[in-house]
Amino acid sequence: MGDATTIPAINGATTVRAPIEKAFRIFTTSFDTWWPREFHIGQAEMAEAILEPREGGRWYERGVDGSECDWGRVLAWEPPLRLLVTWQINGSWQYDPDPKHASEIEVRFTAEGPEQTRVELEHRHLDRLVDGQALRDGIGEGGGWSSNLALFARAVATEE
Repeated sequence: MGDATTIPAINGATTVRAPIEKAFRIFTTSFDTWWPREFHIGQAEMAEAILEPREGGRWYERGVDGSECDWGRVLAWEPPLRLLVTWQINGSWQYDPDPKHASEIEVRFTAEGPEQTRVELEHRHLDRLVDGQALRDGIGEGGGWSSNLALFARAVATEE
């Protein structure tokens, strides 16, 4: 590393009032309940955002027309502590199938008590993406991960 072109990671965190298992479940298997519909890259409007709950699983969107558009793969599935996925969407907001061009998103869950969980997200290796700085600028400005974590926290708060 130490390279002048290295793009800084994007970090975000939130604390939710929920046991760690519930926080992990809502972030992952209930991913579709909180991911914003406008954050999609497929040609069609997004009907569903899907995160397959296993190592090697896909992370993708399904359009209202039934089309599917990949976002990346699940590299680590460690409930309820950690999720690691590739982000294979370049700075032109298009899927890049080359794993050498994939950035990573790691999400860590830490119990801060029986009913409180800290969720920390790091989106790193943006320099691997084609036009990674453009993507970072797009995610970093206008909320990006911060607004998504707020939507996740709201989903946790409203689920019984």
